[in-house]
Amino acid sequence: MRTNLITREGFDKLEQELNYLWREERPEVTKKVTWAASLGDRSENADYQYNKKRLREIDRRVRFLRKRLEAVKVIDYSPQQDGKVFFGAWVEIENEAGEQKTFRIVGPDEIYGRNDYISIDSPMARALLSKQVDDDTVVTTPLGKKMWFINHIRYQTQ
Repeated sequence: MRTNLITREGFDKLEQELNYLWREERPEVTKKVTWAASLGDRSENADYQYNKKRLREIDRRVRFLRKRLEAVKVIDYSPQQDGKVFFGAWVEIENEAGEQKTFRIVGPDEIYGRNDYISIDSPMARALLSKQVDDDTVVTTPLGKKMWFINHIRYQTQ
């Protein structure tokens, strides 16, 4: 299951990627394809083949981003969230062994390339939702059940 929630920062980042691909990279690659095609034999023209492939990749990503941006719901911070774990929260947790982790609960489109973000769909995030500081929660993992204690919750970006 994929939740259609996203933070304002995540939405803006996807929009920036869409604008960059559509307004900057695609026109540049299109010029290269046109130039390479004008050289003649396309079957042995590496520039033509590579840039044509890149153009298809850009178009595929642009289609995905347009559909995804229409489907997601932006969740902005609300002061009523203070004190409890909800979407967009930075949460600091600790287990019985003293191991600490700090991460932000975000939508599935935002977690790539970030070690400090987890998806709202993850077992950890689901177990933490609506909990408060000093609460404990049990998270079922492939290695068994683990107990985690909530040390700190905040909603500002780092």
